[in-house]
Amino acid sequence: MRKIINDPEQFVDEVIDGILLAHPERLRAAQGDRRALVRRDAGTGGRVGIVTGGGSGHLPLFLGYVGTGLASGVAVGNVFSSPSPEQVHRATVASDDGAGVLYLYGNYGGDVYTFDLGADLSAADGIRTTTVVGTDDLLSAPANRAETRRGVAGLFFAYKTAGAAAERGDDLDTVTEIARRTCERTRTMGVGLSPTILPAAGEPTFTLDEGEMEIGIGIHGEPGQHRGPLETADQITDRFLAELLTELPVTTGDSVAVLVNGLGATPLEELYVIYRRIHQVLTERGAEIAHVYIGEYATSLEMAGASVSLCHLDDELSELLAAPADSPFFEQAAGARGPRPEVGTEAAGTEQAATDEPERVVRTVQDPGNLRSMLLAITEKLPDHSEELRALDAALGDGDLGITVGSGAKAVHRELKEMPEDAAAEELLRAAGTAFAAANPSTFAALIGGAALAAAEAAGDRVDRDRLEALLEAFTGRIAERGGAQRGDKTVLDVLHAIGESLALEGDPGHPADRARIAVEQTIDAFAAKPSRRGRAAWVGERSIGHRDPGQVAVLRFLDELCAVLDRDA
Repeated sequence: MRKIINDPEQFVDEVIDGILLAHPERLRAAQGDRRALVRRDAGTGGRVGIVTGGGSGHLPLFLGYVGTGLASGVAVGNVFSSPSPEQVHRATVASDDGAGVLYLYGNYGGDVYTFDLGADLSAADGIRTTTVVGTDDLLSAPANRAETRRGVAGLFFAYKTAGAAAERGDDLDTVTEIARRTCERTRTMGVGLSPTILPAAGEPTFTLDEGEMEIGIGIHGEPGQHRGPLETADQITDRFLAELLTELPVTTGDSVAVLVNGLGATPLEELYVIYRRIHQVLTERGAEIAHVYIGEYATSLEMAGASVSLCHLDDELSELLAAPADSPFFEQAAGARGPRPEVGTEAAGTEQAATDEPERVVRTVQDPGNLRSMLLAITEKLPDHSEELRALDAALGDGDLGITVGSGAKAVHRELKEMPEDAAAEELLRAAGTAFAAANPSTFAALIGGAALAAAEAAGDRVDRDRLEALLEAFTGRIAERGGAQRGDKTVLDVLHAIGESLALEGDPGHPADRARIAVEQTIDAFAAKPSRRGRAAWVGERSIGHRDPGQVAVLRFLDELCAVLDRDA
């Protein structure tokens, strides 16, 4: 178990301590054990109170939705465990100012019993309460037992609409009806990619094999309805929409709110890829996406995965969703609405209007040599080394070198195939450098791309033995100038200098490419025992000792493929 915690038994209390210390102007404890929290102004203003609650481990659900225009109080249980009836009662008392209190929470057995007992305790104090439970988790039960479904991320919509209604002064019955209407119009589906680990248990809540996903998994690790190989973002999203739109049919003119939720360990970028597909499908049906929420709204500690919630709106619900809200975990300005571009406009699509660019004239020569054919052969094979380079780079940096070299080589290959066979060497190298730098922009791509442009200036019509040293000197010099590294820093410069020295050897009968490859391999082995002093690998300091430099190995693999081409053509 890898978690940044102290005593697992104190985890929840220490989380609450941190939240109260960080946001004293917004939240306060309603009782001594700090397991019942309310917004600072709870129980004032004559508004209907809204109390929620459930197990910890799902931030911002439930605690994160206590604030202006949202809930007024929360009862906080242990991780994945219900709060106590007394905690619900204390949050209720602190939230009431004579208008009554709505209980709004997810449909889990322990929570239902807890809130029912909390209602009994509150009734003894003369506080009227009503209850609405979220049941949006579509795959947790069939449609004929929809009332037994779990409440998950879609509960956010009910917090938002009911909270706005309470804020504008609606009475308890109206606030309750709005919350119930919102829940009835909301459905959610999710996918899990990796388990969560409870701090007190130290064990995963479920297991998935490498490369597997589970559709419909619950936020506590409850089994889903489909387990199989991981699919693409569009395929997963289409699975969601096929089920969601069956129960919430959307046609031309309908208005919907969309929530794409990360479960705790899913990059925001992936959530936007999911939304891209949702937008495409819903707009093709003629629906209006009136509100969009993308991010972490209901998590499960470090579970990887995502969920999609749809709420089929009417005019009032849309207006309430647009109302302002503010908590330590969620803020929305007044009138905030999702983007609604007209279909067919540039903003609505992913295709940009084409610009008329003059076609560049490629200089050709009578005798260009074999540079083009060799580069085509090398760049065809170089992507095969992407995984090796990724693994080497991951040990010292961010692991993107494999993608950089692989995508760069493919881009160069495509570019050179489009060029005439008699293109001058300088044209080929200029095109190669530009394509490599643009394919997957990064430090390495920029350095190699810029170096290729410098080499192009020295290449002239064709690359032959007489020009090779000048070309390499220009290539190496540009990397040193732009990258700021020096020889001995354990970077790509060291192997480039080794290549230059191997080319300068006199009387060696071996082919220059073979000599260069041997020199590079020896240099890599020698520098593996040294620390990296430049670039991202230098950040790990002494831990870089014992690792081969990924950039140096990339040059070696280029020479491997070059030698293979020369052997084939010999």
